[in-house]
Amino acid sequence: MSRSARRITAAVLASGALVAAAALPAVADGRGNDHGHGHGRGNAQHSAVVLGKIQYNSPGRDNGSNRSLNGEWVTVTNTSRHAVNLRGWTLRDESHRTYRFDLRLPGRSSVRVHTGVGRDTRTDVYQDLRRYVWDSQDTATLRDAHGHKVDSKSWGHRHGGRR
Repeated sequence: MSRSARRITAAVLASGALVAAAALPAVADGRGNDHGHGHGRGNAQHSAVVLGKIQYNSPGRDNGSNRSLNGEWVTVTNTSRHAVNLRGWTLRDESHRTYRFDLRLPGRSSVRVHTGVGRDTRTDVYQDLRRYVWDSQDTATLRDAHGHKVDSKSWGHRHGGRR
């Protein structure tokens, strides 16, 4: 193996170790108390696609305007380096309001799912609803195209934010 190949291999391995070390405390904690946004995977399968930050209470007045509706959102993140086809995957709240994905999520990227009406892009998609979805006590559940639970986050519930 050439000297430059060994250097590249060492750099790749070192950067992977740094990424893993940085992620470890967040994963080990399991609480994910991000401004009251609890995190609980329950019996979910291990997946590279996870729920990220959730804005369940849109900033400003809840006046039902499209701007206010789009102020609440859920982030879905692909932590792997490979694209994942999310066609048929669903994002659902406790009241069974369901958003069905029809997109391919590139590796190491996120998409923000807004409640209101808008034009879908690579980074933002819209449920095209005219009512709020994410209540102050709720659970967001992400399921794959086969209906298997991939990830979930709960907030505002008793017992430390989990159900």
